[in-house]
Amino acid sequence: MIVLIANYHCRQGMGDKVEEALREMIPLVEQEKGCLQYLVNRSKDNPDVFLLFEQYEDEEALARHSETAYFQRIIRNTVIPLLDKRERTLYTPVKP
Repeated sequence: MIVLIANYHCRQGMGDKVEEALREMIPLVEQEKGCLQYLVNRSKDNPDVFLLFEQYEDEEALARHSETAYFQRIIRNTVIPLLDKRERTLYTPVKP
């Protein structure tokens, strides 16, 4: 299992446009084979900051996710140009 935490820091005032794009993305990703969880969160303190929690069966599922046409259209071509900063960190769950 692989977990991706992504922090999106939007250009000032772009939070609503980013949220609109991410709302379109959510149901598409939730249907992906290998996607276990895809949670999009918007900061209560700063409406131009988002935290995404993504959990996939394995690294191959995460790679397939990034290669989809809708990822390219929504994230690469729509969301990323509206950001000042995008931070991504990968994790593996700790199990007993």
